[in-house]
Amino acid sequence: MVLVLFLINSCTIGPQTIDYGNDGCHFCKMTIVDKIHGSELITDKGKVFKFDATECMLNYISENKELLINSLLTNYYETPTALIPTKEATFLISENIPSPMGANLTAFQVKASAEKVQSKKGGDLYNWEELKMHLKKR
Repeated sequence: MVLVLFLINSCTIGPQTIDYGNDGCHFCKMTIVDKIHGSELITDKGKVFKFDATECMLNYISENKELLINSLLTNYYETPTALIPTKEATFLISENIPSPMGANLTAFQVKASAEKVQSKKGGDLYNWEELKMHLKKR
């Protein structure tokens, strides 16, 4: 019975908790310490890759086009350490909110929250598809 439960749990596809201060970014190898800028890529087989910033995750995807992706998740501003699907996030690029890799990219779960922070800190808002296009041009 224990073996069956172990096998069921080991086949679960989902996020893993980021161990801030200990886990390393799969792309740049920096230690993940910033609790609002981390991200995770989960493959279709359930392997989890952790990143210190969304732009590292996008760079990794760009270099590994054959990768079969189940989901992409990001930490977000309103609730540090929590993860949401990138497709549900609103992203703010603002020089007044530094991020680990220098893209000044921060995710928000609620668009109204992103707009409120944008009104104070400046910058530009993007959805996931717009963000990918914007970062490709850089």
